[in-house]
Amino acid sequence: MSQPPLDSASSSVDTPLTALPSPGFWKRVFCILYEQLILLGVIALLFLLPNLVLGILFGISLPSWLTFFYLYAVLALYFVWYWTHTGQTLAMQTWRVKLVNVSGARLTRRQALWRYVYGSLWLVPCILIQASADLQKWGIIGLLFAVSLFLWPLSIYLDPRNRQTIPDRLGKTKLITLPKMEKRK
Repeated sequence: MSQPPLDSASSSVDTPLTALPSPGFWKRVFCILYEQLILLGVIALLFLLPNLVLGILFGISLPSWLTFFYLYAVLALYFVWYWTHTGQTLAMQTWRVKLVNVSGARLTRRQALWRYVYGSLWLVPCILIQASADLQKWGIIGLLFAVSLFLWPLSIYLDPRNRQTIPDRLGKTKLITLPKMEKRK
């Protein structure tokens, strides 16, 4: 069941969401950078705090594979919740970027979850590079940061007409740039 297009008050008065432009490379980079800063707080609250409590109170340390899947699930909850409720995470709101489906409607939970899975594909080249180059500690963090911040957004140039990334094309979603709101007098 498809949802109706989002109301025009959230974008502009007369412009349908599907007609709004896609964010460019640098807007995506700055939005991702800001998102990473916000996610530090999300991870601290929903990931580190429970793990510290488990470690301090019960002496339990989760295995690394379980820790990875727990972190992946925490981040999935964050993104899926925002994308299905407003179409924008906190960073996307700041940069006036919105995620909609190709017809301009709000994403369903299923669409948002698949968009999150497709958006995670940037981890695959990181894992392959890390394994072949035998990177350690800060090298791994630098690689993750560089790929997520610069290389992944470059995939908009694989689709020069629509400027959509690989996850958007696979998930049948679209990032749009909302117009600036007029200041009230």
